[in-house]
Amino acid sequence: MARASAAGENRAIAGVFAAAAPTVSATSTWISLHTADPTTSGGSEYAGVTRQQFPAGTPSGGVVSNTAALTFTTSGATPVTHIGVWDAATAGNYLVGAALGSPVTAATITFAIGQASFSAT
Repeated sequence: MARASAAGENRAIAGVFAAAAPTVSATSTWISLHTADPTTSGGSEYAGVTRQQFPAGTPSGGVVSNTAALTFTTSGATPVTHIGVWDAATAGNYLVGAALGSPVTAATITFAIGQASFSAT
């Protein structure tokens, strides 16, 4: 289940009430890896792993997915259980996160095109 932070909820509701449909910027969000549930604050971010810019596609049916592969390098020792979305490459505001289908323990973790998806439901 995805859980949004207050910043993410504010962006979502602002989009609902916008005069025109907001567009998705392929350069304004970054994906992080997490070793436990990030809750609504972005906690448990995998230490030492660089966030990757999220190449967002055009939302369709309430879903937005990555349009290019995302590859992360980890220590390979700690399982990744969640991903998060931020508005900056470092620090910034945590927006929303989601659990992976199952934990992944690998030195290189790649999300193929369309594999990192976020739904409005």
